[in-house]
Amino acid sequence: MGSWKSGSMGLERMSVDQLKAVKEQTDLEVNLLQDSLSNIRSATTRLEIASSALNDLSLRPPANQILVPLTASLYVPAALHDSTHVLIDVGTGYFIEKTMDEGKDYCERKINLLKSNFDQLVEIASKKKNVADEVGVILQAKLKQLASSS
Repeated sequence: MGSWKSGSMGLERMSVDQLKAVKEQTDLEVNLLQDSLSNIRSATTRLEIASSALNDLSLRPPANQILVPLTASLYVPAALHDSTHVLIDVGTGYFIEKTMDEGKDYCERKINLLKSNFDQLVEIASKKKNVADEVGVILQAKLKQLASSS
């Protein structure tokens, strides 16, 4: 981030090439942050669906017939033998057995963590976007000044 972090005075002293490099870097950072925000949104949605499924599952009596999805459009009938325990996918192929309440708690804690991270990233992305926009304005002004002096 270097010397331009101190504000527009530092930016205005930079050459056109330096400004282009800063603009490119900040645009890249904004795009990466937006990708991260999208991933967090997607993970939060998956956890909210899982939490809803756990709530639904906890209301079903044992030995109740259910349909288990194998793919998005293929289901098989099954009997629910134990609705008090669930397996939680904690990532990288690892599963942990939890009680239904522990599973619900896990989902809620992860959702809250993701929402907190999302809010922090939104703030950072907004600041980076403002820097990118400021650099863009200064770069355009310098390019216009160079064109008119030639």
